[in-house]
Amino acid sequence: MSINFKKSYKFAIKSSFYVTLFATGLVAVLLYLFFEINYQFLALFGLATLCFSFFVLQFRVEKFIYKRVKKIYDDVSLLDSTTLRNQPITTDMATLTQDVQKFAREKKIEIETLKIREEYRREFLGNVSHELKTPLFTVQGYLSTLLDGAMNDKTIRKKYLERAEKGVERLIHIVKDLDMITKLEAGDLNLDFTRFNIVDVVQNVFDLLEMKADEKNIMLMFDMKYTKPIMVWADEEKIQQVLTNLVMNSIKHGKENGTTEISIEDLVNNKIIVRVTDNGEGIQKQYIPRLFERFFRVDKSGARSEGGSGLGLSIVKHIIEAHHQKIYVESKYGYGSEFSFTLEKAE
Repeated sequence: MSINFKKSYKFAIKSSFYVTLFATGLVAVLLYLFFEINYQFLALFGLATLCFSFFVLQFRVEKFIYKRVKKIYDDVSLLDSTTLRNQPITTDMATLTQDVQKFAREKKIEIETLKIREEYRREFLGNVSHELKTPLFTVQGYLSTLLDGAMNDKTIRKKYLERAEKGVERLIHIVKDLDMITKLEAGDLNLDFTRFNIVDVVQNVFDLLEMKADEKNIMLMFDMKYTKPIMVWADEEKIQQVLTNLVMNSIKHGKENGTTEISIEDLVNNKIIVRVTDNGEGIQKQYIPRLFERFFRVDKSGARSEGGSGLGLSIVKHIIEAHHQKIYVESKYGYGSEFSFTLEKAE
């Protein structure tokens, strides 16, 4: 470490002045008592004392402070060698205070971030454990019942095997979704960009989920009749998955005899925005920032009874961000929600 003296002579000048006053005064008294006072000698003596005192004090104080400041830097550098060890040491107290305060603020932020991550990790592991445990125990229960003797009854055997199959399908669905999110986050999932009509994709999603919507008598519809194609540049399969997840989510949390409406609007900068709006139960304001977290559920019990992996919205967010686009949420509790995302228009 190099030393970087930021000169601050105020202390040395004051101290030297006081030493000079005392020494000159003492010499003057001695001359008055024992010899004849020589003012020229006193002036030279005072000037010499002032200069000598100043340089000695300045040098010694800086060395004294440097040793202690260096120890502070060394002690603090044990926590973060890249931040402080490569910087010159300053003996200026204001600069030192700023450095240490900055270091303390950065470490506080880092510690708080680590705490948040640790909390998220614990919650995530707990959610993964719960999501996997439920279908696993279901499958285990049905198979154990069959092995205990129910296998001899053809009716029970078929029913339990079908239910066990559903549990396995849910496990596969969760694992596939987790694998997709991991690949999206790592940038390993390649997107196949093509030019396609987003209106046709929305209609395909409506056809796919029509029976699911009919179970709650929810109407799937456009906000208007789109007679002309709206061509976009994106991965058609992944965008269909985004729309499927959003529409499925609106059906899951929708009200009986409700509606799920999709609108497509032009935006500036050669973009469109796709809106998925429902008049369902809505989302409370405090939950909105966490909607796209893995396995996060607003209604922990009710949402699980509806099935799903709990990863749908997280996948939606990652796919849209992989397209370098934005996704938005607006919701009023008790009145419904709107999820919207942007896409690039095809030329």
